Amino acid sequence: MDRRSFAKGIALAAATALSPRLLRAEEGFAARNVVLVHGLFADGSCWSEVIARLQAAGLNATAVQNPLTTLEDAVAETQRVLAWQEGPTVLVGHSFAGMIVTEAGIDPKVSALVYVAARAPDAGEDYTELAKTFPAPPASSGIVYDGDEGRLTEAAFLRDFAGDLAEARARVLYAVQQPFHKALLAGKTNHAAWRSKPSFYAVSTEDRTINPDLERFMAKRMGATTIEVKGSHLSLISHAQEITDLILQAARRRR
Repeated sequence: MDRRSFAKGIALAAATALSPRLLRAEEGFAARNVVLVHGLFADGSCWSEVIARLQAAGLNATAVQNPLTTLEDAVAETQRVLAWQEGPTVLVGHSFAGMIVTEAGIDPKVSALVYVAARAPDAGEDYTELAKTFPAPPASSGIVYDGDEGRLTEAAFLRDFAGDLAEARARVLYAVQQPFHKALLAGKTNHAAWRSKPSFYAVSTEDRTINPDLERFMAKRMGATTIEVKGSHLSLISHAQEITDLILQAARRRR
């Protein structure tokens, strides 16, 4: 064995000793990139705990900063982040961002879609009308407006959005809540990427922001690989490992 081969062998052994899980995870992925999109009442930091786990698994993770202005703006920002990716990419949306991944997911780079307690409309569908066919979730009454900008009250945020998080943690998330524009809610998707891409869905059984039965309906309609977690709307934080595992499953999916 020459010196170069010997050195490579030592480096590999050291890496294995330091991070065996990382090296095992390097194998078997069809997609090396994950793009994550947040919804209403949040910003990109809500994905931090999932991102840390994806990075530990050896994947490249990027959070989109959704402008929360119009659906068109949000899709454009997501497309901009997708353009940075090299190779197959899993596109993940939480809550309202399900609208965004449903539209932007037709990008050829997107190998799979993951919905986390998320909207999943069909092309041209009026999501608001669809939601009205199920009982209204409690968080709906906690939205307040200042002109064209809306946000959740602190009480509704702690009780109905982040209900299974420690209060101190929920208050930090409330402090970074970004207001959304009314125009955002009027948008409709022109495409339904889940009709042509492998799709995965995490239902939050204790959700008070989107009716859990509506989540189940959308997941079943799209034929998604589905899990249920006993969590609030913020299952991506309270059940970060389960959500990460679902994303890793999507990253291993070969079309």
